This record gives sequence, structure tokens and C-alpha cells, in this order.
Amino acid sequence: MSFGPVEAIVIVVIVLVIFGAGRLTGVGKALGQGLREFRQEASVKPDGDETTDNSSDGEATPTSTSSDDKNS
Repeated sequence: MSFGPVEAIVIVVIVLVIFGAGRLTGVGKALGQGLREFRQEASVKPDGDETTDNSSDGEATPTSTSSDDKNS
């Protein structure tokens, strides 16, 4: 089973009929943005280290206290 130019043209025509030419640019933009985010996440170190740049020194960041704790 091969995927040739005729099949590609048929798929493009079906996509144009479903989405319309005006919405096709928005769909392409959303698809490109999704792929870009996927590549960024895939390039993150796979060692499971989920620290941010702010806490890279190993110290825990203090949590904020609510106003109820201050008044007690």
C-alpha cells in the first residue's frame, strides 16, 4: 500500500471542504504551535528533574501564608 500524489490531493480537497479556506490558516497555526510545544517538551532532560531556574540551587522556596495565618 503506497501513498502517492493522488491520495495527497484527495486528502487536501477533503480538508478544504471540511474546514474551509478561511479556517485552514488557523488550523495550520494551531498545529504548528502544538508541534513547537511538543518539540520543546521533548528536548527537556529526561532525568525527571522538574526544578525550575529559580530553585536550581537546591533550596526550597518559601510558601506564602494566608491572611488567616497572620491574624491568628
